[in-house]
Amino acid sequence: MNFYDSERMTDLLKPHGYQLDDNEDDADLIVLNTCHIREKAVEKTYSELGRIRVKINTRKEKTGKRSIVAVAGCVAQAQGKEIIKRSPWVDIVVGPQSYQNLPELIAKVDPVNKNKNINIDFPTVPKFDQLNANIEERGPSAFLTIQEGCDKFCTFCVVPYTRGAEYSRPLKSIIDEAKQLIDVGVKEITLLGQNVNAWCSKGLDNRNWGLGKLIDELAKINDLKFIRYTTSHPLDMDIELIKSHRDNKKLMPYLHLPVQSGSDNVLKLMNRKHSAKEYLKIIEKVRNYNPKIAISGDFIVGFPGESEKDHLLTISLIKQVNYAQAYSFKYSKRPGTPGSVFLNQVNEDTKNLRLHEVQELLRSQQLSFNKNTINSTMKVLVLKKGKKKYQYIGRSPYNQSVYFSSKNENLIGSFIDLSITDAFQNSLTGNILSDF
Repeated sequence: MNFYDSERMTDLLKPHGYQLDDNEDDADLIVLNTCHIREKAVEKTYSELGRIRVKINTRKEKTGKRSIVAVAGCVAQAQGKEIIKRSPWVDIVVGPQSYQNLPELIAKVDPVNKNKNINIDFPTVPKFDQLNANIEERGPSAFLTIQEGCDKFCTFCVVPYTRGAEYSRPLKSIIDEAKQLIDVGVKEITLLGQNVNAWCSKGLDNRNWGLGKLIDELAKINDLKFIRYTTSHPLDMDIELIKSHRDNKKLMPYLHLPVQSGSDNVLKLMNRKHSAKEYLKIIEKVRNYNPKIAISGDFIVGFPGESEKDHLLTISLIKQVNYAQAYSFKYSKRPGTPGSVFLNQVNEDTKNLRLHEVQELLRSQQLSFNKNTINSTMKVLVLKKGKKKYQYIGRSPYNQSVYFSSKNENLIGSFIDLSITDAFQNSLTGNILSDF
């Protein structure tokens, strides 16, 4: 979602004369788009701001010009005034629901009076209604946010406080943006949301549509070939969406469905509102409808109150699901969340040991899944060139990076049939069978 927001900020700024510059030393404007989901990300924000300070001071010494510095995203939302206090060289702080006002905030910057502009409001008019800037080049694959915010209030999570309540974009707004993306050459769209499968809006038949119906409608766009979505919540995994994984050939056979823990005790403490058994039933149903689907997930290790028994239940669930890939993290206290003040915090050594066990198991499952694709044929979307001569990188239907070689100079954006020849922890290699 942060990648999407960064792209939209770029779209907003281009009509005002700005162009992207890879060299920060020359930049008139530096926008740092931030995440607040883990403590490490927040620390990284302030570290990055310290590095940027050196850059802007160096530029001023050389040219007499000073770069405007803006902090956007969820750290901006959560720590607006604190950012200005700790990093007084920052000119603008803008939250994820207000970045549509970035051009206006830039225009208000006064280098003489050194005024600070902070906008971390939750506007009554949704930002998507104001994001009318033309979409420019995106490449073969693009993100499209369809839903923001969360009403689940998991006790470990800051999203309800930094992104606000659940909001679903209207159908027309999504279709219009999807068509704009296709017009600039996009072939694959990943639908985004904090709880993307909670998306709900009035459909073309004036009835409420869910994500499954939306995907079916998007699939009618001829030049849109691949559709993906992330991240889902088990409570919003309805039968209509599950059927789409069987019936819609443009919807990729990949589902990212976080569970966070295999222990009902921990799930209750997390306020997840589902049990491990209920989660496993959803996975079973999804696989009944599409036996070839790849399952991905998220795990938080060492949540307050997690016992060794709870940890072993998580290990057991991972073994039962057999993930194609998954993300796992040590629990990180987030200020303002209920979990941060829970008793029975798990010590770091125990967290490290449990995380190692979880990650070793997940890695072995991922490698096994990848190796099972050897000698299979896959249609792969070519995304970019690799570092080696004649090398290309594509993405498989199962969300794997795939490397292959070709002397053809014009394959980016193409769909290539590959025979998979080898598999590694995080990628595959293949040979071209045909291109079209």
